[in-house]
Formats: sequence, C-alpha cells, structure tokens
Amino acid sequence: MRKKWPFTSLFTVSFTLITALTVTVFIFFGLRIIDSFFSYYVDKIHEETQHMLVMQAATHYKMFGAWSGYDGTETGAVAKLSGDYFTITDNQGNMVYTSEKDVERCCANPNHVYTQVKYPVLVEGKKVGKLTAGYFTNHITSPEADAFRGSGVSLVVLAIICISLSSALVSILFFYRLSKPIRDIAATAKEISKGHLQSRVSIKSNVAEMHEIADSINALGSSLLNQEKFRQQLIVDLSHELRTPLQILLNQIEAMFDGIHKANTSRLEAMHAEIVRTSELLNELEERLIYENDTFELSISPTDISEITMKVSLGHEGSFAQKRLEFSTDIEPGIVVAADGVRYAQVLINLLSNALKYTDEGRVSLSLRHRDDGVVLVITDTGEGIAQEIIENIDNRAGQPFKAVNSKGVGLYIAKLIIDKHGWELLIDSEINAGTNICVIM
Repeated sequence: MRKKWPFTSLFTVSFTLITALTVTVFIFFGLRIIDSFFSYYVDKIHEETQHMLVMQAATHYKMFGAWSGYDGTETGAVAKLSGDYFTITDNQGNMVYTSEKDVERCCANPNHVYTQVKYPVLVEGKKVGKLTAGYFTNHITSPEADAFRGSGVSLVVLAIICISLSSALVSILFFYRLSKPIRDIAATAKEISKGHLQSRVSIKSNVAEMHEIADSINALGSSLLNQEKFRQQLIVDLSHELRTPLQILLNQIEAMFDGIHKANTSRLEAMHAEIVRTSELLNELEERLIYENDTFELSISPTDISEITMKVSLGHEGSFAQKRLEFSTDIEPGIVVAADGVRYAQVLINLLSNALKYTDEGRVSLSLRHRDDGVVLVITDTGEGIAQEIIENIDNRAGQPFKAVNSKGVGLYIAKLIIDKHGWELLIDSEINAGTNICVIM
C-alpha cells in the first residue's frame, strides 16, 4: 500500500530537498563564476608584471648598449611576489639572467600548471634579446589576490544564505495561506463523515481550485443531508402506508378467529383488495428505486409510438371525463421511431397522470406529430402548474423537494430519466395557476 504523507510533512520534506538542491547548484555555479573572475584577475596581474619585466630589460640595454652587467636579482624578487619568473637571452641564445631555477617547486598544487610566454626585447625597434616569462596558471601569491578570492567566496555564501532565507520566508507564508483552507476543507469533510451533515466549509482564498473543492464538499454535504431526510421521510411514509392495510387485515383475521365474523367471500375479497394495494405500493417503491439508481435497461427497436399513444390516451379518457375535463388528442398515425415501447408508455402514463392529478378544471390536450426538428410529443394542461424549483432540480437528485412516496414530481422525474436514457429532449414551460406545456422531442 502506498504510504500516505500529511501535507505538512510532505511540504517540509519537499521544501528541504528543493532548498538543498538549490543551495548546491548556487554554490557550484557561484564558485565556478568566482574562479573565472579570479582567473581573469590573475592573468591580468601576470600580464602587467611581464610587461614591466620586458620594459625593465629594454631600459637596461638602452642605457648600457649591451647585456653585460645586467643583474635581475632585485627585479626577480619583486616579480616573484606575484608568482612571476623570467629568463633573458641575447640574440645568439645565450642566457643573460634567469630566476626560473627550481621554479617547479614553488607551487605544489598540481592544478596550477607552470606556463611560459615569450616576449621580444626591443630597443628603438630592434630586437636585442628575448624574455621568457613563466608563471603558474590561476595562482598568485599576492595578499590582494587572496583577499579578492576570499571576498568573492564570502559574497557567494552570503547571497546563498539570503536567497535561502528569503525563499524560506516566502514559502512559509505561501504554505500557511495554502494549507489553512485545505485544513478547513479536511475538517469539514471529517465532520460530514461523522454524520454532522449540516457542516459547511467557508474559505478565504484567491485560489480557484480551493473554491471548487470547497463547493464540491458543500454540495456533497447538501446531497447527503437531503438523502438522509429522504431516508427518514421514506421510512415514515412507508410505515404509514403499510400500517393501514396491515391493520385492516389483522382486525379481519382476529375477528374471524374470535368468531365475530365468518370467512365469507365478501370479507375475503376485502382482505384480498388490501393485499393487492400493499403489493402495488411495494411495486411502486421498487420501481422508484430502480429508476433513481439508473439500473434499468432499454430494449430499443422500431416502435409504432402512434399506436401506443392512442391506446394510452383511450385508457385515460374515462378518468378525464370523471373530473369533467376536456381531453383532446391530435395523433399522427404511423409514426415509427427507435424506442423501448414499454418505457415510452411509462413516460406517457406519468405525464398524463400528472396532468390529470393537478388539473381541476379546464382542458388537457395531447399532440404527436412530425415536425422539422423530428417527432414531437406535446402535452398541455390548464392545471396548477409546476414550481420552478421542481423544474430546475429534475436532474439534481440532491435538490429534489419531491422524493417522498406518492409525492408531487416523482412521475415527472421518472419520465425525465427514461427520456434521457433514449437520448431525447424534454422541454417544460409552466406557470403557477396558469398551466403547463411539456414537450418531448424525439
């Protein structure tokens, strides 16, 4: 199993590793840069010293007109202070003076290679000799050079310390601002998991993703709260619905046991009716659970929906007549679409049942015809209308206010599930106390 790290520990480890890597990189490149500058500085020192040696040798030859009597001991001692050594030879190659004896012992560092540079000694434009200057690369014995290199290294170290402290301060502030909403979200999620479904998270952050997570947690809490209310209400409603027929059956059976009533046909038929009503109630509940959990499947085939619509309409004519409602139909014959005939009939029954149930006077009309945008089923009534809250929350199970058994909106909700499963479109235009117009586009 993959190890889980707390956010604080993960941040601390990550920050430490990143800081260590950054410091290492800065030190490496910083010292390389210092070495480059120091090397340039040393080369300039050696170059100036070598030019001075050439000028001093030329001045001696110009004054005396020959190399005889030349003594470079004092000049060699001065040059040695900067790590420079030299040898002077005349035009015939004879050595005039040298300070390079045993010079390879002067620097034990193997990285400092002894290098020689040759310069002509010119007097009035004529070559009178040659000066060979030698020095160890990237090495100088001058205290000023050591101070330069030391100050450069100190500057790099100081810069690294300042950068590390600054990054640590910025990271700590950023971590605090980032972790606080995360801790709030985690605390709210933990409260919800403990059953405190009213808990909500409110964060102060400019990070859009944090608000998205907080909104998701709040939506989850609302959904669970509504589900819990539905569960409790369902138990209450179901117990109420079942208690009546069971109590009737119990009373009838006890009366027969006590000899108060005889088990005649009429009483058995009454008991049978109560059992049928209880069975229908349980079937409705089962159907509700199947549809709400989206566990139903469609059996799609070419279906004559005109014939199904006609049969369902005829089956509802008597019910509309009993309520003295005007019921009219306009069904185009022979319309065949790819559909599940049983589920389509369920949609039609639910929509007509709603129109019948919530229309006390006026009329209900049904139309099924081909149009430019396909086959369109339209059911219009002059009833009490559908609340906007119900229409807006047909797809949102968490926000549905109609989830009790036999409550308003269940038939519309199941119809919407079947319509969506077919890939059709449902349009609802309703106004309270002014009627409803429902359109299904296939």
